[in-house]
Amino acid sequence: MFDHLAHLSTPIGLFEHALLTEPRPEHGYCLDDVARGLVVTSRQLRPSPQVDQLAATYLRFTLFAQDGLGRFHNRRDLSGRWTDAATVEDHWGRALWALGTAAGATRDPRVRRAALDAAVVGMRQRSPWWHAMAYAALGAAEVLAVAPGEPAARVLLADARTMLARPATDPAWPWPDERLSYANAVLPEALIALGAALDDDATLQRGLDLLHWLVAQETHDDHLSLTPAGGWQDGDERPGFDQQPIEVAALAEACWRAFRATRQEVWLAYLGRCVGWFLGENDSGATLYDALSGGGFDGLHADGVNQNQGAESTLAALSTLQLGRLSLVQAVA
Repeated sequence: MFDHLAHLSTPIGLFEHALLTEPRPEHGYCLDDVARGLVVTSRQLRPSPQVDQLAATYLRFTLFAQDGLGRFHNRRDLSGRWTDAATVEDHWGRALWALGTAAGATRDPRVRRAALDAAVVGMRQRSPWWHAMAYAALGAAEVLAVAPGEPAARVLLADARTMLARPATDPAWPWPDERLSYANAVLPEALIALGAALDDDATLQRGLDLLHWLVAQETHDDHLSLTPAGGWQDGDERPGFDQQPIEVAALAEACWRAFRATRQEVWLAYLGRCVGWFLGENDSGATLYDALSGGGFDGLHADGVNQNQGAESTLAALSTLQLGRLSLVQAVA
């Protein structure tokens, strides 16, 4: 299952792009993908030695990406040199999500300590972008689950709630932006995580309501019909293409968190739609997971799929299928 991810990885990190199944080293590495890889490998049940090695590589990359102020670099070249300035953009939030997940899921106390320490430093920062703050909130919630007294996590969650839990001005369009864009479900997932971590029932319910709304917007004839890469707003034509696997993965993550917060089986049904999208239950009837390679295809078009299997799409497929298996365990428990 992890063979293609391993094929895209080196002792330094994870190549961002692929031509078909072959990595494209000339594009280098990025923390956005490495952080997603750390989430998936950290929470894998009964990880193989291959998965443990990947998790160690991704954690090392994430730790080295952080500067002394808690910001993160995103871009790294083949030699291991950072090619950008450290910032608090989306990759900062994803890094905190990954570090929190690693801290909660790892079996090695040294890894847990390293991930926690780096997360605490990163949580001193704030981002003006809601995607970044939503991912950071997920990380802070994971940190609180393993270190309930950590003040940096609690303060970040309180600040994230101020930014993210704004009431809707239009009940017919409760989204904070005029258009849906990318990885949309991270917003309701963050609200659910905030509500659960801070014992704030109103914020939790706001997240659940927003996730129900988003699933309805992105469903047609009982299958997912996703917001395309160019975004979508009410009145735009449907279905839209190019649909990106990251959107499905974000929905799967949010539905899994909603189920854990409520134990309501409707969220497992929605998660099943996410798994189904990769297996052909989509607007083109195309399969977006390559069972032979273990990779995910880079996008859904009206006439089929983008045949390249890059890191983002591969991790989107792996994480969604991983959560699907966890949901099956819950369903029979």
